[in-house]
Amino acid sequence: MKPEAQNGANPLHGTSTRAVHAGETSRAPGAPVVNPIVPSSTFFTDPVPQGEVLYTRYGTNPTHTALARRLAALEGAEAALPLASGNAAVALAFLAHVRAGDHIVAQRDLYGGTLALLMRDLPQLGIETTFVEFDGFEAAIRENTRVLYMEAPVNPTLRMPDIREIARVAHTHNLPLLVDATFGTPINFRPLEYGASLVIHSATKYLGGHSDLTAGVVAGSTGIVERIREKLKSFGPVLDPYAAWLLERGIKTLDVRMERHNRNGLEISQWLESHPAVERVFYPGLPSHPDHAIASELLSGFGGMVSFVVRGGDDAALRICARLKLMSVAPSLGGVETLVSMPRFTSHAALSREERHARGIADGFIRVSIGVEDARDLIADLEQALTPELRAVAVPAVGGASPS
Repeated sequence: MKPEAQNGANPLHGTSTRAVHAGETSRAPGAPVVNPIVPSSTFFTDPVPQGEVLYTRYGTNPTHTALARRLAALEGAEAALPLASGNAAVALAFLAHVRAGDHIVAQRDLYGGTLALLMRDLPQLGIETTFVEFDGFEAAIRENTRVLYMEAPVNPTLRMPDIREIARVAHTHNLPLLVDATFGTPINFRPLEYGASLVIHSATKYLGGHSDLTAGVVAGSTGIVERIREKLKSFGPVLDPYAAWLLERGIKTLDVRMERHNRNGLEISQWLESHPAVERVFYPGLPSHPDHAIASELLSGFGGMVSFVVRGGDDAALRICARLKLMSVAPSLGGVETLVSMPRFTSHAALSREERHARGIADGFIRVSIGVEDARDLIADLEQALTPELRAVAVPAVGGASPS
């Protein structure tokens, strides 16, 4: 079946066109230009159902299916499935691939919620995970290994593993590769094009883009997605039709938003790297980033996530966050407004200080989700928040930040 028949997309169309038009249901006279919200929980059927049963809990509500076609088109996937949250998407993706006695090989540096799932919850089901560096996947594979898992770019250090090598390992051992690409978005990074079996997003973030919904996404082959749908039926994290409609609306502007996120991220990271109160900046678009060369090959844009370490440790970071006026201190990311957090207290709060340091999250670490505001205004806010630290912390007279 041709891609356009599977997911409503013309493969010759660009990403922005697909974001706006994929999944349209009808252009008949009188049909709505915008796909409607269908709030019904159930739908009429014959006593003996013919074909697919529409039922909102199954994720087959028409609002869901229109959204799924749009998501699949953006990822270049056969199928997609929206879910109630990013964590639900990750959890069901694992549960569709592993059972008691199975083994997972996962990248060591991951979002804290995923780490908790792999370290605390799945072991209670008899599922073990080995955490590895980017180049350690093949050596960790066992006879009972069932899946490889990675995240790119990595939260919150923006490291960029080479998915091409990890996919080679997966294919050599006939194992599925699952990739969380929330930070990359399908505009900047499409893992399926590099050999991944399944791509996962927290759609709460960039896909929704306005900090007004909670959702998750999986996209891949029809077979894998339908296995995950069966887990959805059992565990129930269905996306509410209203949230599905908001997500579809947000996706329509994803490409144009990412263009601004990419531009602002690069400009602000360059400015931060020159500030004497900043010890280190993490942004894959900077030559100082350890994975800059790989990121330049794999990413279409470097994104809107910027992290940095300030001189003076966590006390200084707390003072800086308290001084911010335009930027907002809040967890989450990917919205049109700039959000600032300290992973020590949010995404990686469950880790010990030593565990955070081992993952590159030093004392004084601040993560910024750069929004779509004017970059000069965001820089001015950072300037007024950072500059007082020059009086509180001894810093070199010249030179700025240390290299990565």
